[in-house]
Amino acid sequence: MNFWAYILRCADGSYYTGHTDNIETRVWQHQTGAMRGYTSTRRPVELVWSESFSTRADAQATEHRVKGWSRAKKEALIAENWGQLKRMAIPPSERSDRNAASASRGIVPRLRSGRRSKNAEKQSPVIILVRPQLGENIGKAARAMLNFGLTDLRLVAPRDGWPNPSAGPAAAGADIVLEQAKVFDTLAAAIADCEHVYATTVRKRGIAKPVETPDEAVKSIRASGLRSAILFGPERAGLESDDVAVAKTIITVPINPDFGSLNLAQAVILFAYEWSKGENMASPTKTELDPPAPQFELDGMIGQFDDMLGSAGHFYPPDRAHIDKRTIRSLLTK
Repeated sequence: MNFWAYILRCADGSYYTGHTDNIETRVWQHQTGAMRGYTSTRRPVELVWSESFSTRADAQATEHRVKGWSRAKKEALIAENWGQLKRMAIPPSERSDRNAASASRGIVPRLRSGRRSKNAEKQSPVIILVRPQLGENIGKAARAMLNFGLTDLRLVAPRDGWPNPSAGPAAAGADIVLEQAKVFDTLAAAIADCEHVYATTVRKRGIAKPVETPDEAVKSIRASGLRSAILFGPERAGLESDDVAVAKTIITVPINPDFGSLNLAQAVILFAYEWSKGENMASPTKTELDPPAPQFELDGMIGQFDDMLGSAGHFYPPDRAHIDKRTIRSLLTK
């Protein structure tokens, strides 16, 4: 008996990864909507890749591995671009180690004149997740970032390693953020090339530092033109005091003093939204509403309702008909 791992391309351009012991039946279930869940609302779907295995365990392991891949990596697999897959297989930590080594030697790109380039002045802030615990929360944070125009994500010692297969599905398409994410062993290495570090916390600490709200911090970052990093702590308890100590400024938000617990992705989106206010973000197109109908047209419509309901025997008992008609008129007038 054979088992398959497979990838479907959905109508909205997203990819669904699964495994099965009957590839033809399973694809038919996805295509007809008989398979409830992710693909049922994204039809039509198309089978773009599959591979057979001798055991279910192997097929399931492949599903989980591929599910955590970035969009670009999945498309390289679908296209059988083995060279690109091989390049993408280089652990992000190795790339980040090279970056950290350069930064530790003081190698920060500048113009020959010593002035910072215009691109650097307009650089978006770096989002740094310090010791994140769950892959799902990393994915949700990446989704929040991309929603509001941020793409530079760095991870410091993620508990479950990186890449994490749970991050991809939670990112809901924010693959570019996960693909470009850099991994560092220490916070010092992650912020080595940053000139202003902000620490997010809602807890009182015995550390004397300037405190700003997210909107105040965004204004400071834009005005300074410095490369800035925003630190977010692990899910269980947030940043430790030693993490906050390396920052120049604390970012905090007014919050219920009896319940000051924010989800990691929620904390990221609070800052990301404030950043987006100065960017060219798209907004839904406003639709002009037609002016209200004149009273004689409204009376005519209500009269039609009364006639139709009366013909259907709705007004019963007859002595309450005037009350029902008054209720209908009140509802339609509102």
